[in-house]
Amino acid sequence: MREVSVPALPRRCALFCGALLLLTSCGWGSAADGDGGGLPAVPTGVTAEAGSATTVHVMWNAVDDVRTYEVYRGGTLVKEVPAAERMVDVTRLRPSTSYVFTVRARDAEGRLGPPSREVRATTAAAVDDESAPTRPGDVEGRAVGSRAVQLTWSAAKDDRGVVSYDVYQGDTKVHSVGGAQTAAVVTGLRAGTRYSFTVRARDAADNVSPAGTAVRLTTPGTDDGRATAPTKLRAASHRADGAYYLDLSWIPPRTETPVTEYQIHLDGRAATSLVYGADAPRDRAEYSFYAGREAGVTHRVRIRARLADGTWGGFSTERKVTTGTGR
Repeated sequence: MREVSVPALPRRCALFCGALLLLTSCGWGSAADGDGGGLPAVPTGVTAEAGSATTVHVMWNAVDDVRTYEVYRGGTLVKEVPAAERMVDVTRLRPSTSYVFTVRARDAEGRLGPPSREVRATTAAAVDDESAPTRPGDVEGRAVGSRAVQLTWSAAKDDRGVVSYDVYQGDTKVHSVGGAQTAAVVTGLRAGTRYSFTVRARDAADNVSPAGTAVRLTTPGTDDGRATAPTKLRAASHRADGAYYLDLSWIPPRTETPVTEYQIHLDGRAATSLVYGADAPRDRAEYSFYAGREAGVTHRVRIRARLADGTWGGFSTERKVTTGTGR
């Protein structure tokens, strides 16, 4: 894990285009895979869309209790992403070429689950083009229940044709759809939360348009933060090398994927962000940080998690801890 002074970029949420498709998966494996009964499930909802003459966008639904996803082009591993991400752009492909992709999930014990169904995508033809498409127009959005929104827009124009549209949540690309589509459904959101989305057009030469007008909307319902807050926060202090440190431990919120980033607030202000890699804790997390050299100083501390949709969850219960007392 690493400590950073500013929050990292949000991670991607799960998205679906057009009508939502309900799929069912089943676990299976062979002796070569290890204990078949404990393998990760098969990723479902896998789609692939050409993004340009040299890229394909692959996405899938979340699988419970996994550490990473592996994306294969044919039998070759081409991308590995952490559990919080459910989409990749496969790059450096050949123009006018058909490709087959599958996705597999790997758990914290290193066990690799079975492959998803195969999906195919054909890259666009190569073009000599330096002009970007026009921005998508008439961008609109509406909530679909409390955890999804539907976005629509009018087609952009390009002298060689639009190949795909990229959907952004804030500054982060979260989805891509084919150039013939002018709608997308973004899922995995939180009730009672405000979001901002934009759409950009892309042509075969990877020229990208300016963003269309931002759509800002709030999902219905309420979210008091308790369901997404870390629980059982404990705070103590210890002295080392003439300085005092605060020792925190907590239980991560129960989310679809492991929480990989936390923000620690000290005395009412954000003090630091804590970012884990693929081995983010699921049962109990611990962290110590520098608090100063003076004994007898009482601090207030609380913590919150960054969720898969890129927003911050609720705060934990606030604790007080005094340097030099051990509690």
